[in-house]
Amino acid sequence: MTSARDVTTPATMPPVVLGAMPTGRAMTTVDAAFVRAPLAVIFELARDVERWPALLPHYRFVRFTARDGRDGGIVEMSANRPFGVLSWPTFWRSEMETIAATATGTPAIRFRHIGGITTGMDVAWEFAPRGIGTDVRIVHVWNGPPVPLAGSLAARAVIGPVFVHGIASRTLAGLARVAERNAAHGVAHQQ
Repeated sequence: MTSARDVTTPATMPPVVLGAMPTGRAMTTVDAAFVRAPLAVIFELARDVERWPALLPHYRFVRFTARDGRDGGIVEMSANRPFGVLSWPTFWRSEMETIAATATGTPAIRFRHIGGITTGMDVAWEFAPRGIGTDVRIVHVWNGPPVPLAGSLAARAVIGPVFVHGIASRTLAGLARVAERNAAHGVAHQQ
């Protein structure tokens, strides 16, 4: 299967550079897993966000509205948060930065939500090789919606643990399954 990243797309915006994750936010959620696949395999699946709907049944769509020429840009995402037989549709728009591995550091993927109820949320996908696989962490930090007092409470009590964790944990588990299957079959990037 050919991914959107296999097609050369010219940059339509300057490079996205989000910097270090902010600290001291009202809400922090962390989803982590050990993935039995090489770092390159899980990193490639994670950064190829446009393929997520084909790999992850809870994703409705993912599309770039602008590209920075470095696997980042402005991306719109929509996923369902299941509640038993019902699903709650969510939508957000993010700046996305892909950070390549260097001699002193591992690759990472950063997002900053710029549209939707989670505007202002910062996200980091972190990868660290360990033994036969890779430790992967998804960290979300946010102060909540701009509603005095109630915004940070809503972020900590409902939005973070119910929606953010509910979607991020499914995303990480789904991509881990694909990465482990691909690694077992010697495939670097395939469904």
